Amino acid sequence: MGFKCGIVGLPNVGKSTLFNALTNSSKAQAENFPFCTIDPNIGVVPVPDERLDKLSEISKSKKKINTTISFVDIAGLVKGASKGEGLGNKFLSHIREVDAIIHMIRCFDSSDIQNVNSSVDPIRDLEIIETEMMLADIESLQKRLDKKNKKNIDGNLLKILESAFEKLNSGIDLSSLSSDYDDKIINQTGLLSIKPKIYVCNVDEESVKSGNNYTIDFVKKFGTDNSIIISADIENQINQLKKEEKKNYMNMINLNETGLNKLINKGYNILNLETFFTSGPEETRAWTIKKNCTAPNAAGQIHTDFEKGFIRAETISYKDFIKNNGWLNSKNNGDMRLEGKDYLVKDGDILNFRFNT
Repeated sequence: MGFKCGIVGLPNVGKSTLFNALTNSSKAQAENFPFCTIDPNIGVVPVPDERLDKLSEISKSKKKINTTISFVDIAGLVKGASKGEGLGNKFLSHIREVDAIIHMIRCFDSSDIQNVNSSVDPIRDLEIIETEMMLADIESLQKRLDKKNKKNIDGNLLKILESAFEKLNSGIDLSSLSSDYDDKIINQTGLLSIKPKIYVCNVDEESVKSGNNYTIDFVKKFGTDNSIIISADIENQINQLKKEEKKNYMNMINLNETGLNKLINKGYNILNLETFFTSGPEETRAWTIKKNCTAPNAAGQIHTDFEKGFIRAETISYKDFIKNNGWLNSKNNGDMRLEGKDYLVKDGDILNFRFNT
């Protein structure tokens, strides 16, 4: 399934620079003036996974296919965007289409890069963006819950929309809705304020390892669970280098992990995702699924016919597949299991589905 993250923030906080670095492209304009991004840029990035490399080698696969993550570079929002200020509602609508929101926040001083505000204040900047998304949600809910529109809304969806409207008007965070309603219904709301969030503190080169006063204040307020520190400029530099040069440069600046890996790990955590594999002579492939996904649902990621006609799944854990050097030895040594419809797929499982069409 992969997943899609929208990069949002005020103008000139480094969104397009980060997008170019993450996607290793120059597709997104990165200029020193507000609103240089008008239409959203989309980049699809393979998710690095060493397990995929090892499985492909053991199976002597002709092809190796990573699962993917999509990044959407959405134009800078400003105060009043929900009422059409700046480039307004057009960009708020782009955010509705993503699975998670990456809040890009300026945590650096620079006289060379314009700032739409007179000072650097990450907490204030985040509050501006979240307020605009909240106001856009309230306006959307008002229209949807109007008498003539309300009667066309399904009962369960109507309940969550009414609950969300009440909470937003009372200034209550919508995160509590995820414990009260199923994810599928929540996704149908299209509400911006309910989407999972990753906070990216964009810092200068000197602050990339341990942060600075801006990041310290920000993390104090919003915690570390969804916050990461990245230097968009450094990420851009890293992605211009060849593999060995990249490794040497990261060692030189004491950087253990790329921004891409940090974002992927955070994204998988906040969206409750994991990976299973298929592996054979033709191809080895990684697939992204929700945690606690049943075997038939996982089969449906490959093809709907696999889910409809599911019989059972031949299953080997990643550890056993490596230990036995592939399918045949895993089967002969009793490490391959036949799992049925109720089996919950584990991260790293290698699966072969049996099905009727």
